Amino acid sequence: MHIGLVGLGKMGANMRERIRAAGIEVTGYDRNQDVSDSTSLADLVDKLPAGERVVWVMVPSGEITDDVIHELAGLLTAGDVVIDGGNSYYQDDQPHADLLAAKGIGFLDAGVSGGVWGLKNGYGLMVGGDADLVAKVLPVFDALRPEGPRENGFVHAGAVGAGHFAKMVHNGIEYGLMQAYAEGYELLAAKDLVTDVHGTMRAWTNGTVVRSWLLELLVAALEQDPGLAAIDDWVEDSGEGRWTVDEAIDLAVPAPVISAALFARFASRQGESPAMKAVAALRQQFGGHAVKPAGPA
Repeated sequence: MHIGLVGLGKMGANMRERIRAAGIEVTGYDRNQDVSDSTSLADLVDKLPAGERVVWVMVPSGEITDDVIHELAGLLTAGDVVIDGGNSYYQDDQPHADLLAAKGIGFLDAGVSGGVWGLKNGYGLMVGGDADLVAKVLPVFDALRPEGPRENGFVHAGAVGAGHFAKMVHNGIEYGLMQAYAEGYELLAAKDLVTDVHGTMRAWTNGTVVRSWLLELLVAALEQDPGLAAIDDWVEDSGEGRWTVDEAIDLAVPAPVISAALFARFASRQGESPAMKAVAALRQQFGGHAVKPAGPA
């Protein structure tokens, strides 16, 4: 089997290596020619077997993914398959599938989890699309997923869009889990009674009900930088948390933990909070409560 892979960043490059290790030929394309196996998308397509090409797209979601899929629609032919493995918004998937279907090109959306550790541990995969197309590309999914039973690292989640919807919810859960560990860390660090915060959290990594890989990563971060002094408290969000909360609102599904975790990230980016200034001013107005003067500009 021979596939194309578009986007050879941190995850894409590792995925290329893992697929190759499984005996599947991979030709990659990236704008950074230092890591690319082809000079352009057209060159990539030319190097793949016509009528049975499989092109995995692993680029940032939104306009970049849209541009790549539109360009591939003009290069591929009937019988080929495009897989969008980035963190695309699930509602973008059906328009992409329709665009490609008009030319006889198949489309699958794949939610991919595993980050920079996926090369070693494998990637959790959530796929949406036609069952026949999934079966056609199954050797690639098997190469990427963790070792062990297929169902423990791979799912055909449903129709087009289901893979990215599942990954969106997965990332929303991730927001909540990370926020809970972070708040627990801060609470431990705030109490003088606990003299070994790092050791306490490390002890949680085995045997406890809160053990997880995310907890292990936090323990590793604290080991490298006790107190996390080298890291600013600004936290970005990549979009999936917002989409998850939007869906929860549309479906009237209560999601207070995920919502609070998302809003905590927004709060992290404020040098000062106009809202909390307003709260302080209100307390002073109605109750004469003390306020702290603003610092120097």
